[in-house]
Amino acid sequence: MGWPLQSLIAILVGLVLLAVVRWVIARAVRSVIDGGVKMRTHTRRLLMKTRVPVAGEDSDPLAVARRVQRAETMGSVLRSVAGIVVTVLVVTALANINEWDLGPVLASAGVVGVALGFGAQTLVKDFLAGIFMLVEDQYGVGDVVDVGEASGVVEAVGLRITQIRDLSGTLWYVRNGEILRVGNMTQGWSKARVEVMVPPDTDVARATALVLQAATEVAAAHEKEVLGEPEVTAYEALSAESVTLRMLLKVAPAKQWAIQREVRARVRELFVAEGVGLALPRQVMVERGQPGTAPKERPSAG
Repeated sequence: MGWPLQSLIAILVGLVLLAVVRWVIARAVRSVIDGGVKMRTHTRRLLMKTRVPVAGEDSDPLAVARRVQRAETMGSVLRSVAGIVVTVLVVTALANINEWDLGPVLASAGVVGVALGFGAQTLVKDFLAGIFMLVEDQYGVGDVVDVGEASGVVEAVGLRITQIRDLSGTLWYVRNGEILRVGNMTQGWSKARVEVMVPPDTDVARATALVLQAATEVAAAHEKEVLGEPEVTAYEALSAESVTLRMLLKVAPAKQWAIQREVRARVRELFVAEGVGLALPRQVMVERGQPGTAPKERPSAG
């Protein structure tokens, strides 16, 4: 068997191996996307037999998009790695068959690799950070995150860039390698937090009961979004102008803001109906008199 035929066989084996590896990777990615759906469907079917309510993730398009994008991105990385490994193996086999002297080539490649390594270290850093971020599932499409200089809703996640849309509508392109910390406000569960300040001479116990009543009514109206019982505490802060009451309620991800608004609205309605007032900020007006006289302070509610 001559070297041309051996070389051809080596190339064909490499192509077949690459095709098989990519098929396996595609099958694995599809199984991650579809397998999760099948598993949750089977689990939901079993729970329905026992009449246990369960929330479905498949009806949430953001959860589906997050799972699909994460699986496909990891599949793309694996396909690229497989292509590089198979190419190196084929070139090595061809070099052995044809007795090529790869010493000068490897030396040149080493010099070029070092130069590219210094020049593209930022790019490599971004890609590595993106891979670890996807593997650890730190955030995904639809999550509300705070990454330091940018905060908002994640619109797209890539290996190099993460796109975040803030409240003003600005789309931020954040390099993954520059993200030192991530605060995910919508992962797993969230907490609605409402603070109410009342004057210090108010019946604090009565005001606390009204805040708890408002939170309980809102929680009852949103049974699917609320994951716990409301907690109301008093005297979270105390000053000459006000006493601070705090309400905490465990809710589904990204539902805290809507729940907070409804609780505030209901608290206002109950306070107005019961004649309970809210604390006003205290302002001090300074009157300057004639030269040589001390200034006079006059408190004023603003």
